Amino acid sequence: MSRVVLASGNKGKLVELQTILAEKDVELVPQSELGVGSVPETGLSFVENALIKARHAAKETGLPALADDSGIEVDALNGEPGIYSARYAGVEGDLADAANNAKLLAELEQVPEAERTARFQCVIVYMRHDKDPMPLICQGTWEGRILFEEQGENGFGYDHLFYVPEYGCASAELSPEIKNGLSHRGQALRALLECWKPLP
Repeated sequence: MSRVVLASGNKGKLVELQTILAEKDVELVPQSELGVGSVPETGLSFVENALIKARHAAKETGLPALADDSGIEVDALNGEPGIYSARYAGVEGDLADAANNAKLLAELEQVPEAERTARFQCVIVYMRHDKDPMPLICQGTWEGRILFEEQGENGFGYDHLFYVPEYGCASAELSPEIKNGLSHRGQALRALLECWKPLP
């Protein structure tokens, strides 16, 4: 079995990625279990931040690294929060999701339903080592819109506010299997797996 370090401490991301990778002979180990802390995300794009995180994890552990950088873009807010999605409300840790969702709802309070279009973006990077000159980079996009209140019990982040037109419900109301088939992260990871041959 191949060991790959996940350059994230986000439990929700770990579960989603492990589920999609289950068909492959890969042990995905969160960097926190290997004593690796986070690195400042100083990039100006999802691609830059994913590369920063993957390179840091690979350098610190000596293992191949998988990193994703993802977020939500809201058209009425000119693409915000974008790369700042995880820290939109300036809160970290377990309270971040609730604070971010509350801020997004407040920002969109006067915006009508038709203008609440949004999309999740995800970039996944795989690096064989920290000096990998050709990291694999794949991207996924999931279109939807922002609800007026939180719905559902599943998922994390903005899932409770993200309306999925195909299913007529919030992302947080989808089963993990359906969500992984539709989501930005699922799209990006499946694209990566098509290129990721042979496994490390």
